[in-house]
Amino acid sequence: MEYDVVIVGAGHAGAQAAIALRQAKFAGTIALVGDEPELPYERPPLSKDYLAGDKAFERILIRPADFWTGRDIAMLTGRKVVAVDPDARRVTTADGASIGYGDLIWATGGAPRRLSCLGHDLSGVHSVRTRADVDRMIGELPDTARVAVVGGGYIGLEAAAVLSKLGKQVVVLEAQDRVLARVAGAPLSRFYEAEHRAHGVEVRLGVQVDSIVGETRPTGVRLHDGEIVPCDMVVVGIGIVPAVAPLRAAGAEGENGVDVDEYCRTSLPHIYAIGDCAAHRNAFAEHARIRLESVQNANDQAGVAARAITGAPEPYHAVPWFWSNQYDLRLQTVGLSTGHDGVVVRGDPTARSFSLVYLREGRVIALDCVNATRDYAQGRALVVAGARLDAAAIVGAVALKELL
Repeated sequence: MEYDVVIVGAGHAGAQAAIALRQAKFAGTIALVGDEPELPYERPPLSKDYLAGDKAFERILIRPADFWTGRDIAMLTGRKVVAVDPDARRVTTADGASIGYGDLIWATGGAPRRLSCLGHDLSGVHSVRTRADVDRMIGELPDTARVAVVGGGYIGLEAAAVLSKLGKQVVVLEAQDRVLARVAGAPLSRFYEAEHRAHGVEVRLGVQVDSIVGETRPTGVRLHDGEIVPCDMVVVGIGIVPAVAPLRAAGAEGENGVDVDEYCRTSLPHIYAIGDCAAHRNAFAEHARIRLESVQNANDQAGVAARAITGAPEPYHAVPWFWSNQYDLRLQTVGLSTGHDGVVVRGDPTARSFSLVYLREGRVIALDCVNATRDYAQGRALVVAGARLDAAAIVGAVALKELL
């Protein structure tokens, strides 16, 4: 098999790369290679609407089947790429097939970081990364009364919210002293801890998992102090490991994922990397090399790679944004709060509609907006401008757009 462009990874980044190539009038052959049997689908609903049963799988497909055939994009599903030969411009799949490429776009994202303790491989210990992961969880829910969620990040909290609404007794086990510690300021952490507790979720902070107890299925989680937290199911949400082993084995540079330049090019010729696995220098992180695990980053980098391949290169420069739905709370984030030296609370958390404005040396670098869509929409311009604002002005009732 030979294609002008081979895209490895059929998630948001890979699917959008194929779409962007055709939108740019690329007339060559394109193959999208994915290790799952399904057509590309949205990942965020897995821990929310899909787990809750509110959306059928067909409603989270990125595009229907006839979209791909209509644009002559070959969908090579159920195939895992295990090796890359940059000199021959070929990739090899686990079943031994060899696929040639003119340009290669690596869009594999990452695999769930798994527990390494005793019992981590018991049936009933789950990650939330693929449709198959969530389908297994759903299949076990009728026989599940108690769920232990390991990890108080977005995935863990979203799953906890859904499982609580489904009537399960849920406990969140977080190793740090607050939830969302790596991505948000303390006021937001305390707000979400209180919200989950108000909905009946037990939130345990500063606890370390020693092992999963059980013979074939979990009956509890043993903590380092010896306490056993009873459960029938364990959901693990402790991050991902970038899926870049074949690229690294082929010589691509990188430590946390694979390094790319401003055009999403790796250190290997004719090979691009985009999405969760691509470590790039980000202007909104003081040009530090970071990986962004977001739909925004996946889609924007897909466009960058497509434009570079079609001869109209534009460097990556996109404002990071994220969202999370928990209960009736809509969290929208713009910018990156990492490294902030000040945070201003705008609005009233007790009214369940407020924003956190993050500052570094007096300049706005990010906002977390809870049920505050207007602040989110208007705050974007403040982040782009790096606006220098007085804290008293932010707290006031004036619209953020008036502060620019």
